Amino acid sequence: MIDNREEIDCPACGKIMQKIFMSKQGCCLDVCTEGCGGIFFDPNELQYFDEESDNIDELKKVIEGKIFNKVDESEIRVCPLCGNNMVKNYTSSKEQIQIDECYNCGSKFFDNGELEKMRKEYSNEKNHMQEFLSKSYDSIGSKIAELEIKENQERMKNRSKFLKLMDKIFIRNK
Repeated sequence: MIDNREEIDCPACGKIMQKIFMSKQGCCLDVCTEGCGGIFFDPNELQYFDEESDNIDELKKVIEGKIFNKVDESEIRVCPLCGNNMVKNYTSSKEQIQIDECYNCGSKFFDNGELEKMRKEYSNEKNHMQEFLSKSYDSIGSKIAELEIKENQERMKNRSKFLKLMDKIFIRNK
């Protein structure tokens, strides 16, 4: 895992983010402790913090009891690592928690409270994947059924045309 060692500005409020060393994961998280409470994850870091069983005690200790400034979550955020615009995406197929992702470098930004909400959504990665596959199958399955119905209707229409043509041929030949 590559850990950004430089101080970065918060993508949401512009304040300098504090580096919080997470001993269990062996990396630093960038947390906006003096502004909005947002958390910035360098590329590939989130996977060590996304499940409820992952230890985030150091993070909880730093933000505990703090009151954070509100920010406009609909604003486009700029990635503090590479300077590209971040994109709003949902953390799961439930589409309840929207975060900011950088498609260029792979970093992610969570507004205050979003990490905790995401960690509670699923007890583990297996449950998360099962829901994703189930929703995908439901969506794709209904589209396949619609296509099959259309194909059958088209087949019946063509069959009907064929039968009418055969009737004309046999009636004329009698």
